[in-house]
Parts: sequence; structure tokens; C-alpha cells
Amino acid sequence: MAKAKTAFVCNECGADYAKWQGQCQACNAWNSLSEIRITSSKTSARVAANQDPRYQGYAGAITGIQNLSDIDLGDVPRFSSGAHEFDRVLGGGLVPGGVVLIGGSPGAGKSTLLLQTMCWLAQEQSALYVTGEESLQQVAMRAQRLGLPTQNLKMLSETNVEAILNIAQQVKPKVMVIDSIQVMHLDGIESAPGSVSQVRESAAVLTRFAKQTQTAVLLVGHVTKDGTLAGPKVLEHMVDCSVLLEGSEDSRFRTLRGMKNRFGAINELGVFAMLENGLKEVKNPSSIFLNRSNHPAAGSLVMVVWEGTRPLLVELQALVDDSALGNPRRVTVGFDHNRLAMLLAVLHKHGGLHTADQDVYLNVVGGVKVLETSADLAAISAVVSSFRDRVLPHDLVVLGEVGLSGEIRPVPSGQERISEAAKHGFTRAVVPKANCPKKPIAGMKVIGVERLSEALDAIFEN
Repeated sequence: MAKAKTAFVCNECGADYAKWQGQCQACNAWNSLSEIRITSSKTSARVAANQDPRYQGYAGAITGIQNLSDIDLGDVPRFSSGAHEFDRVLGGGLVPGGVVLIGGSPGAGKSTLLLQTMCWLAQEQSALYVTGEESLQQVAMRAQRLGLPTQNLKMLSETNVEAILNIAQQVKPKVMVIDSIQVMHLDGIESAPGSVSQVRESAAVLTRFAKQTQTAVLLVGHVTKDGTLAGPKVLEHMVDCSVLLEGSEDSRFRTLRGMKNRFGAINELGVFAMLENGLKEVKNPSSIFLNRSNHPAAGSLVMVVWEGTRPLLVELQALVDDSALGNPRRVTVGFDHNRLAMLLAVLHKHGGLHTADQDVYLNVVGGVKVLETSADLAAISAVVSSFRDRVLPHDLVVLGEVGLSGEIRPVPSGQERISEAAKHGFTRAVVPKANCPKKPIAGMKVIGVERLSEALDAIFEN
């Protein structure tokens, strides 16, 4: 028999090497190389000739060449998962044949969310829950504790992918959950479950099954200590939708963020509350993040960020204090650390405020991570408020991007952001001049600014 060829592939970037080494030369990651088996040339020839049925129809049924104009553009028949916030992140619901990868830290609530979803879906259609990390009794105990309907949900405790697919061919579920992809394995691969080869090939087989049978497959994925999905990066490329369930240990709220979605918008945000009876969706997340103190304090300000397809009002807090260190601290939670340093330089150059001898702390309340630049003006305003010990009005909302030359740049969907603030009782808004609404908004005084100095005068005019 010919000797099986092996290679060493980096878990982080996918680079391959002939021999094992401690550090990947492509991404500089340490101890990230895993051994995989390479398909023989005869097998590769069969794959190229479409003679091996295991490799046929990865993206669905095999068809001949068609003109782009001749392809049927019928609507994809989505169906609801039973939770409005989950549907929002998915782009409107589950898609037949779609593969969704759900990641999150241990204890975030991945299995709880999926068990609730499957119990709801099983009341109307065939659903199969495959658990590889827990016994059926453990899952049943959780369902009983959460008070979920358990009559129609089919359960399977198995880690062998071939056995799972054989049973799925008989049951023909419309939705199937694999909990989790890191414990699944194929008989033809010698490496242990959780290795690069097993995770990649198991995900490929399950994805092929989903496309060919039009079954919606939900995969649970583990995360590494830095919060990224474990396993090869190709795993995220295979799936149609990748979402991340986040939540701090001291908070009962969980945020579900879409990282990749072939059927909808990315960076969509869904908010859940972890209660005794499971995850409860939060209909109005702004009401949670705006739970401010009755005693106004300097450094507190409300901004409007855009998450996916909707505006979200969150509170931003800043604390500026004299530094006892030679190198003052810059600490941020939910805000980009490098962007804060840049904004402080702009504030010194164009706002006349020197913070080089001050410790600056910036916190986005509620565990929200601000990924856009519309919070620039709010961050600078909160820093100035704390530095001057000036309390800002509770009915004030601020938004706008700040350029290096001190100009206030417009932000996308400015009209919708201002309207959302007006719905929550805010009566005054300082926004970029280009975002000023053409028609006045009832009960809202909108002040358009073009320069940083002009914005600070408008915010601290009293």
C-alpha cells in the first residue's frame, strides 16, 4: 500500500507546510499547526471527473451551464425560528438548505437558544436535535427546567457524521442542529475529533447534505480564548451565516451579532435576556441601554449607533482624572483604543483641550461594542464633560464622525437616527450639518455643525 501523505496546516490562517514547526510563518501564530492527510492522486482524479458521489453537488444539485439571465429568481422560502431577534440577525428567518454557525463563550447560552428554537419549530415541522457533548437526559432536564414543549422534537446522541446522516435521511428533518461541530468525526480520517481535518471535513459533509436535501442546519462552534471561532478559518467560509453570542459573566443580557450572512445584512444585532426560563428576546434594546441614573453626572452622554438595519441608543461614559504615571492610561470598553488616542489628539489640536497628563477612561454602557465612526463626536463630548466637570442635559443626543482636520463628517442614515432619538423623548440633537433633516421633527431641536469647535460651543452653550 502507498504511504499516506500528510501536511501541517495552520489553524489560524490555513497556510500549509511539509513539516511541523512551532510558529506559522504566514500569520506568526505559535503552536497553531495541525497534521492532516492529503488525498491521493487517484482520489483527486475521481473527484475531478465527478466519479465519486461523495464530492458531487457540494452547493446543491449539479446542473449544466446556464445564462445568468435564465436563472429562476423566485423568492427564497424563509421560515421563522420563533424568536424575532434571532430572525433579525439571520436576515428574516431560516433558509432551507442554509447552514448557520453559532459561536460563543462557554455558558453564553448557545445550547439554550437552540433548544428553545427547536422546541418551537418542532410544533409545526420535523426537527432533529443532535447532541454530541451532552446526554439525552441532560438535554431533557434543561428542557423541563425551561418549561419547553418537548412532544415533537426528535433527539439523537451521536458524534459520527455518517451515522447522523443515515438517520437524517430516514427522518427527513426540515431543521437540524449539530451540537457541536468540534466533537463530530468521520471514519475515513484518522485524526482526533476537533482537529483541523475532522472539523473541516465534517462541516463539508454536513453542508453538502444541507444543500442537497434543503435542510436548514445549525452548527454550534466553540471559541478560543481571544473570542474567535475555533478550528480552521475555512469553516467560516463554508457556512452561509456565522453569528456570535456574546455576554459578560456579570450581565444577564446576551447579544447575538451576525458576522457573515449570505442572505441578509451583517453586523445585525439581536438582544436577549437570560432568565430562569431561558433566553427572552428584548423587543426594545434602547430602553435597556438607556437605563441611566436619576442623578446626572459629568461625562455621561447618549449617542445613536447603527446596528445592522436599525438605530440603537446607548450611553457613553467618560472619566478624565489626573495621572500619577509618566505615561497616562487610555482604557476603553466597547470602543476602539486606537481611535480614542486619535480623537484626543484632534481634541488638543482643534479643541484646545490638553489631556496628555490625564488618565482617560471610556465605557460603552451595556456591553455594546461600537464598530462605527458615528460615536466620535459623542466620545469627545463625554471627555470634555468629564474634564470640565460639566453635566450635559439628559435630553441631549450627539452623533457625528470627526476628521483629523477638525471637521464634522456626516454619518449614514442620519435621519433615522434622529427620528429614533425623538421617539425616546430626546428634544435636542447635535449632528453634522449634512445630516440635518429637511423637514423639522416634532419636539426635536436639531443643531447642525461643521467644525469641532462649533460642535463644542453648541453642546456646552449653557
